[in-house]
Amino acid sequence: MKDTPDPRSRAVPTGRTSRAMRMGGLAGGLLGSAAAAGARQLFQGQRPSAREMFLTPSNAHRLTDQLSQMRGAAMKMGQLLSLEAGDLLTPELAAVLRPLQSQAHFMPPAQLKQVLTAAWGTEFTKRFKKFDVRPIAAASIGQVHRAQTREGRDLAIKVQYPGIRDSIDSDLRNLASLMRLSGMMPKGLDLKPLLEDARQQLHEEADYAQEARSLRRFGELLQDDPDFIVPTSHDDLSSRDILAMDFIPSDPIDTLEDADQTTRNTMAERLITLMMREVFDFHLVQSDPNFANFRWQPETGKLVLLDFGATRTLSPDLVARSRGVLQPALDNDLPAIESALTDLGLLSEALPDRTRAEILNMVEMANAPMLHADGFDFGNTSLVANLRDRGLALGRDRSIQHIPPTEVLYLQRKAAGLFLLATRLRAQVTLRDLFQRFA
Repeated sequence: MKDTPDPRSRAVPTGRTSRAMRMGGLAGGLLGSAAAAGARQLFQGQRPSAREMFLTPSNAHRLTDQLSQMRGAAMKMGQLLSLEAGDLLTPELAAVLRPLQSQAHFMPPAQLKQVLTAAWGTEFTKRFKKFDVRPIAAASIGQVHRAQTREGRDLAIKVQYPGIRDSIDSDLRNLASLMRLSGMMPKGLDLKPLLEDARQQLHEEADYAQEARSLRRFGELLQDDPDFIVPTSHDDLSSRDILAMDFIPSDPIDTLEDADQTTRNTMAERLITLMMREVFDFHLVQSDPNFANFRWQPETGKLVLLDFGATRTLSPDLVARSRGVLQPALDNDLPAIESALTDLGLLSEALPDRTRAEILNMVEMANAPMLHADGFDFGNTSLVANLRDRGLALGRDRSIQHIPPTEVLYLQRKAAGLFLLATRLRAQVTLRDLFQRFA
């Protein structure tokens, strides 16, 4: 395991104290920069808001760079928040955090060796014919390496960053404090339910033994499906901190953008159908919509499913309430849709009347073309852009204090992620047929 310099190779800060000090230093730097920016604007006769002072280009770079170096819950929460821009954050802060979706440093070889030695013993290298110390993927909680065992198993090995599990609770508290200090969170917004659910999810995602169980369960559910591949886990090399699984040759899902229209349509429809099956048949959802979790094989036409750390079991009640949206949508019955969305917790009586009316207007706008007999054209950028712009306008409304139930937010995030992916692929999908199948 030779140590070769790389600009993205940074040791993971370990220990709650050192991570808290790092977050404190970040907060001090951000606030100091914001104060300087505010002083300059005041000197120029302007009256800057807290958001304008905080969201300078230097602060945006400082925030994303430091969270990506820290990794763990701090980075993961930044990712979650950026995905929830319409519900929780101003679009400006969501834009600052969005680079965290694809930006992560990875452990230098020396730190990686320490982690592997702790898990497998000092002579672990004798078990492998090859082990690439440069990861093929790096994320908020761990990084993935390609390896081949002495007996010839070709593996992808997911290695958790050291100290991440023990720092989850303190990272979340410190990041929440930073967000409040920035002035970017709506005043009076109660983040406790979201933070508690994020805490539980992160502890689950940091338990690779649990992810291995979810991996096996999805493998069983889809074993007879010719359209999907789920890697097999290898228990002899796996633990709570390491997950060894088959390496499946495949391409990133966004390379489908260059495929023909029929292929793009087919792949988007398969993924949307899979989510419907997860909700209504399996009652088990892989709730992370990150594009990196979906890959494909051009030569076989199969989709490869990865990363089951965020797998959620759905209660029969939630499944029933989710199904309650489908028939009203098929009938384009707006009052019934409003009732079903209220039952799910996506709408609330506490919402201002104008906000509720705007949301329902957006639902009506999206519903008709999505249920058209000829299919919904996700490449219709005018509709997509219109919905996005109106959603961002809602995100800027500081009077909105409603956060849907976290269990519903996970389904909303997954659906929104697939919507974005289908839009990226410019796919055409007959959603009406899918809704009728599961209604």
